[in-house]
Amino acid sequence: MNVNVTLILTTVPDADVAQKLATDALAARLCACVSQLGVVQSSYHWQGAIETAQEIQLLFKTSAARAPELEQYIRANHPYDTPEILSWQATASSVYGQWITAETQRPLHV
Repeated sequence: MNVNVTLILTTVPDADVAQKLATDALAARLCACVSQLGVVQSSYHWQGAIETAQEIQLLFKTSAARAPELEQYIRANHPYDTPEILSWQATASSVYGQWITAETQRPLHV
């Protein structure tokens, strides 16, 4: 049986920002995995001009339950005024989807 998961894509300006966003999101159990997709060249409209920049893409894999918190985390900790945050639902294999769900659950404090 397949499991629904959420994928969230963002771009960041450099490797230091990429590492911090990924490490902190993982530590908070907001995602189970972050793939650094590498350097991309982005061209875009910004403040009346066409800009081009080298950026690093990050792909976060999370559960549907944690996706809103992960988006909020990215928005709050991203260095851009208008960060790219794209999210979509995906179907994962049963084993992988269950792993994502398990890894994004908060630990119980007793």
